[in-house]
Amino acid sequence: MAAREMEMNKSVVVEMRSIRKTFPGVVANENVDFTCIEGEVHALLGENGAGKSTLMKILSGLYKPDSGEVYVRGKPVTISSPREAIHLGIGMVHQELRLVRSLSVTENIVLGSEGLPFFYSNKDKQEEVREFSVGIGLEVDPGVPVWQLSVGEQQRVEILKVLYRGIKLLVVDEPTALLTPQETHKLFEYLRRIAATGCSITFITHKLEEVMEVADRITILRHGETVATMPKKDTNKHHLVRLMIGQPPESESPRLDSSPGKTILELQDVNAMGDHKGLALSGVSFSLARGEILGVAGVAGNGQRELAEVLTGMRQATGGQILFTGCQITNRTPHEILRLGVGYIPEDRMGMGLVPSLSVCENLILRDYDREPFSGRVFIRQKSVVQTGKRLIKEFGIKTHDMNLPVRTLSGGNIQKVILAREISRQPRLLIAVNPTRGLDVGAAQAIHEMLLQQKSAGTAMLLISEDLDELFELSDRIAVMYKGGIRGIFGAERHLIDEIGLMMGGVF
Repeated sequence: MAAREMEMNKSVVVEMRSIRKTFPGVVANENVDFTCIEGEVHALLGENGAGKSTLMKILSGLYKPDSGEVYVRGKPVTISSPREAIHLGIGMVHQELRLVRSLSVTENIVLGSEGLPFFYSNKDKQEEVREFSVGIGLEVDPGVPVWQLSVGEQQRVEILKVLYRGIKLLVVDEPTALLTPQETHKLFEYLRRIAATGCSITFITHKLEEVMEVADRITILRHGETVATMPKKDTNKHHLVRLMIGQPPESESPRLDSSPGKTILELQDVNAMGDHKGLALSGVSFSLARGEILGVAGVAGNGQRELAEVLTGMRQATGGQILFTGCQITNRTPHEILRLGVGYIPEDRMGMGLVPSLSVCENLILRDYDREPFSGRVFIRQKSVVQTGKRLIKEFGIKTHDMNLPVRTLSGGNIQKVILAREISRQPRLLIAVNPTRGLDVGAAQAIHEMLLQQKSAGTAMLLISEDLDELFELSDRIAVMYKGGIRGIFGAERHLIDEIGLMMGGVF
């Protein structure tokens, strides 16, 4: 009671009491209490499946709780829709992209705004959005269609879309997952600035360094229940990990040093056009050997997406050549390239990596459903599909109580494990992984890292494209830096080079 009275004295913006939310076969939240105080940055921590996003989706009007109460400024409320949440001053930036891809950046940001006339000057709105985005350090081109943006750039538009509405409680779910360190620091500066004006911020993240940098208070959820709420000054990273997973953290996966083997992949002066009609790749050259991980660092939008698409046949190269095990594969079809022994883990898991409406089991055999042992003369052999599904679910530790459920029902970490299980089980000679741990918690990210390192030790060549520098330094043998579609330099993965690499990512060198 004393704690609650203290919070009330500090002007509570939102209070959630005894929240319970269930889905078929799953208790997402059980008797959860959560309070946001005016002018604070409140971090919400927990492993994937702990109930963090569910709790915040209740607050933002996407879900209705089975039981419990929500108070806004001390008044009981029933939040039945996101629009009603906005009217109450609550806005959420979701981890999943929720943009209209065919519309421009400006149209997405102003869409649904109160008081927007039927006819308005698009030029004036674009200038307004440009000034707004520059002012908060998340600059984007307001006239570009969203489908032409990288996932990282689309994430910025999501943040701008909510902030544009002038909300008083901002919920951000993994907002830095695709930002560079410089962009992350800019975002944190803005969060501190708006918190100083009295706006309350709830910040969901799995990156403990970010929590310790920007949070004022921290709430930890485990298995859908509140474990603890505390000021940041009363805890540390090791304590938080123990609270999150219920046991002492395991040591980090050691990087396996090995001598490079035979060259598997070679790019020679590769060029490719981007969606904006300009060059997205310009003279890209590098080689990748058997049993080597080559990391690719760069600010989102500097050619990383196009590089992955060219290597997998989803974008045409306009110059140069790509050699895979000495054979020319330039501009071959995705089907041909994948059948040659290339595995692909895309950054857009649900849009490109999986078919959300298909079951876990069906997604696991998606690459080879038309081949033995799955393909019959007319119908798919369900017995073989089930046997393979059970084996991969067990082997890769995919947590699901029913492999026939749609894959979209899984947590983020388990969704990624499904993609990895499918690609790794095909024993690729080259694995292209794009942001493989984006948005995952400490335990899930560590499990993914261990899988990737096991593939390295088995002799797989790996191209690791990631905007997480810590991940690149932990896993890579070498790091290539991309800027404006070109390779600016290739370095050994040595920590003392992080400043030089960071400056090169920003085009300083």
